[in-house]
Amino acid sequence: MLSAVELALAVPFVTAMVLAAAGRWLPRVVVDAVAMAAALTVIGLLGVVLWRAVRHGTVVVWLGGWGPHGGISNGIPLVADPFAAGLALVVAVLTVAALMFSWRYFTEVQAIFHVLMLMFLGAMCAFALTGDVFDAFVFFELMSTVAYVLTGYRAEEARTVHGALNFGVVNSIGAYLTLTGIALMYGRTGELGFAAIGERVRAAGEPDAGLLVAFTLLCTGFLVKAAAVPFHFWLADAHAVAPTPVCVLFSGIMVELGVYAVARAHWTILGGTADAVLAGFGAVTMLLGGVMCVLQPHIKRLLAYSTISHVGLLLTCVALMRADALTGAAFYLLGHAGVKSALFIGAGMLLNRFQTVDETELHGRARGMRVTSCLFLLGGLGLAGLPPGGMWLGKVLAERAAEPYGWWWFTVLGLLAAGLTGGAVLRVWLRVFHGAGAAPTRHPVEHEDAETAEPTPRKPLPMLVPGVLLLGGGLLTVVLPASAVAGGAEVFTTGYTEAVLYGEASVAPAGRPPSPWTFSGVASGLAGIVAALAVAALGVWGGRLPQPARLGTVLRGLHSGHVGDYIAWVLAGIALFAVLTVVTR
Repeated sequence: MLSAVELALAVPFVTAMVLAAAGRWLPRVVVDAVAMAAALTVIGLLGVVLWRAVRHGTVVVWLGGWGPHGGISNGIPLVADPFAAGLALVVAVLTVAALMFSWRYFTEVQAIFHVLMLMFLGAMCAFALTGDVFDAFVFFELMSTVAYVLTGYRAEEARTVHGALNFGVVNSIGAYLTLTGIALMYGRTGELGFAAIGERVRAAGEPDAGLLVAFTLLCTGFLVKAAAVPFHFWLADAHAVAPTPVCVLFSGIMVELGVYAVARAHWTILGGTADAVLAGFGAVTMLLGGVMCVLQPHIKRLLAYSTISHVGLLLTCVALMRADALTGAAFYLLGHAGVKSALFIGAGMLLNRFQTVDETELHGRARGMRVTSCLFLLGGLGLAGLPPGGMWLGKVLAERAAEPYGWWWFTVLGLLAAGLTGGAVLRVWLRVFHGAGAAPTRHPVEHEDAETAEPTPRKPLPMLVPGVLLLGGGLLTVVLPASAVAGGAEVFTTGYTEAVLYGEASVAPAGRPPSPWTFSGVASGLAGIVAALAVAALGVWGGRLPQPARLGTVLRGLHSGHVGDYIAWVLAGIALFAVLTVVTR
């Protein structure tokens, strides 16, 4: 009999096959109901798996019964520790929200969209749960292939094909890097399991240059998926053209899976020592993503660059290689998933109402959209670090974890990231929903078709409810049991290999992270809000102040939209990451 872990992966793929075969003859309401039922079933199954992982220890399932003997493995494990199971559960929840939003979406098609969404769900869950590095690559590729198709879903538009092509080419380069790293690592260790590779590396002593090169190629492929600088160029192009439900999954969880993969590979293969190289990449990603976010008038691109900035903070948390930093990263990821997904749903509402998401074109035109206005107001404050939101809690815990290393700059960059990304969203709220500031000079804007059959002057509940619920979840992440999250971080850092190879399932230990409700913790959140309000005010009313026009021109020039430029940056990033990793070890 299949376990709950295996069923959670089988349900979306089997349902997708059924809809692919029979969907053309089924009414749209039946297709919607079947797809939603499958996603809700996955939520139920993963909820059971997460409960078991927290209460009874990491759940390990060896496919085909090919388990390890004496610490030597020949089979393929599915490993559901609290973090992996929780991440897969977030994937399923966001998929349900995206499917609900799409009930009034693409009414002229039948089941193809639902088939792709279910395959995307299955691939992302399998990527989070697999304990085999080659299987991770397989699901990485399946996830990417489905994502390419979803990005270019409206293939009749040239800009959509261009964004999907950039996405496909750059992420294919990342996949080749990962596969090459896997081949080199298999040649050095003779193993493909994360835990088994780590055991061989530790038995051999310090990793040599060859293994570090293999690890670098493996991780840079994942960093492409995570859209870390300088591998990030594809993300904004893809978000600008992808359908709104797809953007919910892209920004809400897909890029974060790349960070998760880097963390898993680093901890199991090289061990938990602070990584200055990864921290440097995270710091640059935080800053550049925030600056590019402020420079964007296109709302979906703006939100995409804010995601890049937040990925930088998550990478820096991973670089600390501490369980308490991972606890902060988990809360930050959950808060980000809820808030950012809600903001993309709000952007989708604007697009369906006005056929554009250009901030200058929408100046003052959305005054009557009160619920959407609240999404942008509270979403902007959430990105800025509004207590008790998950992004505030996660950032405070991460800042405390960085203190023993003397990484004072992490607090500074975290504040800048919060102020720039939150301020950019609040600027949109002031201009679009309240007509604040002088009417900007309008530039030629390409018309964008509505994503529904016809523009909807009053938004139906299936579009409003997911955004409201996701925003509420992102701002109330603090109500989750902190001891369970902290225990999951401890299991992630110390109990993975023992559970996979020796059957010693680690139960999440009792204990609580330090309370964020201190003067410094609350002050950190308020400082982010003040910074965001200042950025928003300068953006709306600071027209007479000196503008960093030259900086904006240079940065926009680097983000040229030419795939050849993007590939050149990817190759430069690989070389830099490899050299720094080898030199600093």
